[in-house]
Amino acid sequence: MPPLRADHVGSLLRPSYLLEARRTGEGLREAEDRAIRDVVKMQRDVGLRSATDGEFRRTTWHMDFIYQLGGVTKADSEMTVQFRNEQGNLEFTAAALQISDKVRLTEPIFASHFEFLKSIVDDGVTAKLTIPSPSMVHYRGGRAAISPSVYPDEEEFWADLSAAYAEQVRAMAALGCRYLQLDDTSLAYLNDPAQRALLASRGDDAEHQHLRYIRQINAALAGRPSEISITTHMCRGNFRSSWAAEGGYDFVAEAVFSSLDVDGFFLEYDDERSGGFAPLRFVPPGKRVVLGLVTTKRGALESKDDLKRRIDEAAKYIALEQLCLSPQCGFSSTVEGNVLSYDEQVAKLRLIVETASEVWGEA
Repeated sequence: MPPLRADHVGSLLRPSYLLEARRTGEGLREAEDRAIRDVVKMQRDVGLRSATDGEFRRTTWHMDFIYQLGGVTKADSEMTVQFRNEQGNLEFTAAALQISDKVRLTEPIFASHFEFLKSIVDDGVTAKLTIPSPSMVHYRGGRAAISPSVYPDEEEFWADLSAAYAEQVRAMAALGCRYLQLDDTSLAYLNDPAQRALLASRGDDAEHQHLRYIRQINAALAGRPSEISITTHMCRGNFRSSWAAEGGYDFVAEAVFSSLDVDGFFLEYDDERSGGFAPLRFVPPGKRVVLGLVTTKRGALESKDDLKRRIDEAAKYIALEQLCLSPQCGFSSTVEGNVLSYDEQVAKLRLIVETASEVWGEA
């Protein structure tokens, strides 16, 4: 059952012909289909037993989904997220969102994306769908993005949002989805005091917001079909090899790891920005942690011995049998992609498979 010993987060570098088709709009669907077939084969060839479509039909990992929820519309204003890396600062800018009507699922989102993926994976390979967590609908704008005329009581917003997600989960399970991942940067961002200060300045309860998010995710997953495995991925931002937040998991660890009703946690752990492994002591038996030890932000290949050493360090706080290995994030959370080559991406995925096989003895 997922998550798997050797796994990956979801997004993959777009080939140049797909980027060109997206730019011009000419033959886009055909280019997407071709690129997805190629990238599914690549995942199989490196030895992965799960496969995504690389998120090749999306512009970003989250907004393509969120804007398809009923009641969510683009605002006239823009939202700007500050990112940084070793070279300096850069900005991600997109239309802000607003809740202008009752939140609802008008139709299953990404259903056709998943059906195509499922139709081309080999037997023994699990087709994995990634979608943004319910938290992401709220985090960027907070209460200020929710129309008071639509939701004078914010509790009604949360109930409708969780109900829409619960319907999405059931719909995907009915289509044969057995591996669903909720991508949630907010639960990692909230570990950063600067992020909490930003939320507090706009009037949100930054000290307790993670507890609200846990409750709403759990409400969305309550009663889910038993055959579907659900994971969450937590990172501190991933845009053109840069990040938006820093800090270990300590602030949210006890509540998230002990209470969030998922089967596994994909955790960013590629450098000191993520802190140490001690928070893993709160993960209960029966749940897996996928250590994101291999960075997607740089092309240099990690040492297999270093990866094994870090797995050993993590195993001081959680049983080795509960651990898995993956990249720290996607390779291309937006169409621009991170600053590394296709061959470097493939080498990192192959390294993960080989290392996991040697550590856990599983092909």
